[in-house]
Order: sequence, then C-alpha cells, then structure tokens
Amino acid sequence: MKTKSRSALSILLLGLTCVGVFAGSSVHWGYSGHEGPEHWGTLSPSYQVCKDGQKQSPIDIHGVAKKALDPIQFDYTAKPKSIVNNGHTIQVNMNPGSSITVNGKTYKLLQFHFHSPSEHTINGAPGDMVAHFVHQAADGQLGVVGVLMNSGASNPVVAELWQKLPKTSGSKTDLGGFQSDVASVMPVDRAYYNYSGSLTTPPCSEGVNWMVLQQPSSVSATQVAAFTALFSKSVRPVQPLNGRQISASN
Repeated sequence: MKTKSRSALSILLLGLTCVGVFAGSSVHWGYSGHEGPEHWGTLSPSYQVCKDGQKQSPIDIHGVAKKALDPIQFDYTAKPKSIVNNGHTIQVNMNPGSSITVNGKTYKLLQFHFHSPSEHTINGAPGDMVAHFVHQAADGQLGVVGVLMNSGASNPVVAELWQKLPKTSGSKTDLGGFQSDVASVMPVDRAYYNYSGSLTTPPCSEGVNWMVLQQPSSVSATQVAAFTALFSKSVRPVQPLNGRQISASN
C-alpha cells in the first residue's frame, strides 16, 4: 500500500511541475503540429494517460447537478514571488502562506497561470481568458480553482503583473513589492462547479480536484491581447466526460 501511495504521489508531483514550468524534460510538447494535444499520448510513455485516461480535463460544463457543496474558504495572504514565461504560458509563482480549505481539506497555493481562451467551457462557451490557481494538499492531491475571465474592465491584478511581463521563453522577473491582492482577480460570487479531472498539460495526471467558479471575472481586451501576442495557442480541447458527474454549489 505504501508503494502504491508513493507512486501516486510521484505522478502528482511530476504533474505539478508540468502544470507550470516544464523545464528539464527531454520530451517536447506543444499546442499544434506533431507535438499538439492530439499527439501528446504518443510522445512519451509517461504521457500515455493523455490518450487513455478516462477522467481528463478540460471539459465542457453542462448538465450539472445542484449540490450542497461546502464553500471554498480562501486564505490568500502571501504575495507573488516571481512571474515566469515557461514557453507555454505565463506563470506566477507564490511565496508560501496562501491556501484554500474545502470539505475540511486544506490545499496550499503554489502558483497560478493563464490560458486564452479558457480551457473549460460552460454550455459550449469559453471565456476570453482563464486563470488556473494550482494548490496542493498534504497528501499530494492537487486542487485547481479555475477563474474564467471575459473582456470588459481592466483587471487590476493582471495590470500589475503585465507591467513585468516576461516576453521571452525561460525568462523570469521578480515580483518583490507587488501591491495587488491576488484574490481580487476573482469575482465576488465564488460559487463553483466541481468534478474530478486531470492536468490539462502532459503528463495529464488524473485525480485533480477541479473547482471552476461559476461567475466570470473581468479582463480588458488589451490585457488578453498582450497574452495572446506571446502565446497564440495555449488551450487543450475539451475532453469526453465519460459519465462523470459535475456538481454545482448552490
């Protein structure tokens, strides 16, 4: 049993690296051509679940079941440490100290990153951008909060981040003195959809607790354009639901 537990934890820890910085891997992947999402499962044996997994992400959120889900308790007190262009997205690494608690389980916030348009869709419609807040519990499980963002007013958190936007792959900028409250990137209403899924990048490890907020946040068209100028493609297509239930908090 201990061996199995360690093995599962190792997969999740590897997957955590892949959510953000994928440096050091000899197996390249991307969002188009022979390294695109439809080929991920054949690029490496360690990516096979990208092809064969039955609980893959992202998904289209529809036909949800209303459920008395516990609210997500956000405790975002720490400031961002650095902003990184990892060649696939812009990732913000966090200093220790922030977390969420849901259903009695606490997940520490490690980083958040962006995609445009959103990877998850709601009734077939994507957001103009999305922020994925990646957390990890003491047992190794990942909990990701997805915040869809639609074009409208400028987002103050994104505005401050984009002032130090690293524009070349592999570059990193220190975020010492960051002023904005990271939690303010989210809408006031934090009702959410919940389901069991996977990482949306190789190795596509499953067992991720997905919490996608029901209400979108705002981001300006200019802010979206600054991201897509660097990453014209950053989205894995939606995956089959395969009988999974999607719950929605009241």
